[in-house]
Amino acid sequence: MSSTLFRTKKVEQSILDTEEPEHALKKSLSALDLTVFGVGVIIGTGIFVLTGTVAKNNAGPAVALAFVVAGVVCALAALCYAEFASTVPVAGSAYTFSYASLGELPAWIIGWDLVLEFALGTAVVAVGWSGYIHSLLANAGWELPAALSTRDGADGFGFDILAAALVLVLTVILVLGTKLSARVTSVVVAIKVTVVMTVIIAGAFFIVGDNYDPFVPKAQAVPAGDSLQSPLIQLMFGWAPSNFGVMGIFTAASVVFFAFIGFDVVATAAEETRNPQRDMPRGIIGSLVICTALYVAVSIVVTGMQHYSELSITAPLADAFKATGHPWFAGFISFGAAVGLTTVCMILLLGQTRVFFAMSRDGLLPRFFSRVHPRFKTPHRPTILLGVVIAILAGFTPLSELAELVNIGTLFAFVVVAIGVIILRKSRPDLHRAFRTPWVPFIPILSVCASLWLMLNLPAETWLRFAGWMALGFVVYFAYGRSHSRLGREEATAGEVGGRPPQNGAP
Repeated sequence: MSSTLFRTKKVEQSILDTEEPEHALKKSLSALDLTVFGVGVIIGTGIFVLTGTVAKNNAGPAVALAFVVAGVVCALAALCYAEFASTVPVAGSAYTFSYASLGELPAWIIGWDLVLEFALGTAVVAVGWSGYIHSLLANAGWELPAALSTRDGADGFGFDILAAALVLVLTVILVLGTKLSARVTSVVVAIKVTVVMTVIIAGAFFIVGDNYDPFVPKAQAVPAGDSLQSPLIQLMFGWAPSNFGVMGIFTAASVVFFAFIGFDVVATAAEETRNPQRDMPRGIIGSLVICTALYVAVSIVVTGMQHYSELSITAPLADAFKATGHPWFAGFISFGAAVGLTTVCMILLLGQTRVFFAMSRDGLLPRFFSRVHPRFKTPHRPTILLGVVIAILAGFTPLSELAELVNIGTLFAFVVVAIGVIILRKSRPDLHRAFRTPWVPFIPILSVCASLWLMLNLPAETWLRFAGWMALGFVVYFAYGRSHSRLGREEATAGEVGGRPPQNGAP
């Protein structure tokens, strides 16, 4: 039984599966498209909100260093993703990589994890987008009925119609084609980056040098119950949490890391890239570098415009401009945030449908969902199904507490991919690798340690919810996926023909 649970799917077979006409996705994306996707999904509310939170509570002006630390952690994972995505250019990202290196059960676990991560991420972002749109409408004097704008409307019933509508519109765009999605994303990302750059350039004229003093505030003890540090950290290492100082920078990094979540979604589009061996590494690493630079620049500007102790936690950039006598920037920044969240929502939805599609093509989920549209060459069936489900979630379900599951799911995927790079280097040294992660196994091991460290900073409740979702995944796998696995059936057929069961990983 253990040999069937950890049977690996050969890389060559994974690539051959993508050439079957009924399962073949259209290859239309370039390195620029991938970079735009990456920038589009990474830059969201984090750049508009988290800067003020961690500057005021954890790091002061040194929040810029916290963004650098978080960016380095993501860069370690990005190097591992780049090797896998260029070597195994198949839809599914970490799921597909795990199937080729760790085996079927680990691949199922990570695929099940990614389905949750992207679904909740899409719903949460759609709700956030709805909030910004409501704010802009209110500023213009327009109000939607309570029953169509909140989850607690008239007579105890409410439906966030804007959040649901956004998901459904993006679902239609994704069904019509990935290239169309890329064009829409390019336009929206251009608007979003323009807003961010305008904020950086305009804000630079209002920087006061004294606001950077001290750049790294003196460490302060944290009252019991007020720490952002997870009880797991305190229990395992016995460290007394503190704000500010050097440790405050690392605590801040564990918070602002979540502003980077999403660059791994680029890897899910590997199968739809014209030259994945060349373009996937460029898209993954390029988008991460651009976003890190923008995050650092914004944090430097906002802490220079207003002393960190006076920054707003909910709207630091908008309030910083209000403090300089330019309140109209608040609406401008809200517009930029709303536009930015549109692309985040679209690309998270794209990532989830590609993982679901890949799992279906392998038989671990019903094969009904693995056929592409005859005209648009997109996985229309899982896209429509997931789009409707997520629209309902976004419209009805309060997701604030479940949002943390997105974070732990992403970090778990980072760990699995880094381990997979090491294993595949040993098991398949003959594979052509257009991009090679440098200093293996040092870089992957460092990536695992950094990701685990940030996971330990998450609340215990998040770990419990994550364990519950994983337990449900085991039930689904053993009840359906294991017996319907395409790889398992092919091995069984080969064993019957050859008179003996094939060896694990053997062709």
